[in-house]
Amino acid sequence: MVFFRVSLVFILTSVFGLASATDLLEVYRDALSNDAKYAAAKARFNAAQEVIPQARAALAPKVDLDGQYDYNSLDSSNAFSSGYRDFGSYRYGVSSSLSLYSKQNDASVNVAQQRVAVASVELEQANQELMRRTINLYFEVLRARTNLGTVRAQKTAVAEQLELAKRNFAVGVATITDQREAQAQFDLVRADEIAAQNNLKVASDSLEQLLGVSITSSLSQLKMPIELKSPDPDDIGAWVLRSNEESLDVILATKRIDLAQRLVESAASGKSPTVDLVGSVYESHAGASAFGAGSDSTLGVIGIQVKVPLFEGGLVDSQTRQALSAQETAIQELQDTKRIVGQKTRTAYLGVTTGISRVKAFEEALASTKLQLESTKLGLEVGVRTAVDVLDAERLLAEARRNMSNAIFDTILSQVELQAVSGRLVEGDLAAINDLLAQ
Repeated sequence: MVFFRVSLVFILTSVFGLASATDLLEVYRDALSNDAKYAAAKARFNAAQEVIPQARAALAPKVDLDGQYDYNSLDSSNAFSSGYRDFGSYRYGVSSSLSLYSKQNDASVNVAQQRVAVASVELEQANQELMRRTINLYFEVLRARTNLGTVRAQKTAVAEQLELAKRNFAVGVATITDQREAQAQFDLVRADEIAAQNNLKVASDSLEQLLGVSITSSLSQLKMPIELKSPDPDDIGAWVLRSNEESLDVILATKRIDLAQRLVESAASGKSPTVDLVGSVYESHAGASAFGAGSDSTLGVIGIQVKVPLFEGGLVDSQTRQALSAQETAIQELQDTKRIVGQKTRTAYLGVTTGISRVKAFEEALASTKLQLESTKLGLEVGVRTAVDVLDAERLLAEARRNMSNAIFDTILSQVELQAVSGRLVEGDLAAINDLLAQ
């Protein structure tokens, strides 16, 4: 494992507001409770779970209570009775059936179980996507605040140089050009400040939209010095292999192939015979009959009912072919998913490794720009440098700080992406990132 420490005091602490700070885990837990997209995913999962009891219902006994009443108008002429009669008749009873053998029912249960397995992975994906959105939006706010702090620090430096230029011009040691150049720089940095404030507002609004509530406290900032870790193992091939086995995208695509196979079996089972145990008990009464007298009777029946499909117009064959095509689609989608996941893994891995190198380079650049600024200020005092030179040095220092912070943010986000695309992003991973924040 490769470690290095970014040894600088980051940006002005007034940018972040350390009192009553909200950390990443708090934001995620609020999002877990309030995000509409994740709530919809949970509702879809709950709905998907109901397919199992629905499929198993076909295996349970079925009992029906039914009754019938008829008004009869009879005009008969026979050896026993003749004439016209009106009378009522009724019938009521209980009938039941129990499936003893049905390949189609068993296949339906298997399909239902596989649908729930797919829905379970989809819910886990939704949770992981919520984590990624939370982290990205959280860091977008930090990035925007860092940029605003950098611009304000630059504005302060430019304002100082503007005042110096005005004083020097007043006493005759500087030209009006120096003053106007400083004024122009000050006006430009004010425009940058307005843009940075707007970007911060947009980033904060996006995070609040995720949470569904307003953020009433500042977000926790990164602790400095910060410790970033390189990928373990330090082998891009191992990460790609892991992603092809453990990525949620790959697991979901595999589950969909299993579901497609169950649907093929379910479609083909339409040609299989069924065996049911059936029984009924009925009471009937008729006020009269063609033979004159009425009747009362009780009839009980129990038996075995066998059905063998002989011809269904080609429906089962068509449904089976359709299911086979869907299965082939799922197989090809798995291969495509593996390629996409592999590419995302390589990109995220390189984002981490190159990000660590960039942070180290920016650390050195920041140290150099600090020395440059000190030297330029000293040169101004002895007359070999101008106020414009100092302004340029101040700007370089501010840009070095901003580049440093952006490189850190980008590296952490690449670490998150690498973990997500190659396996499972869990709350423990958020806790590890949260440890990088000042509590």
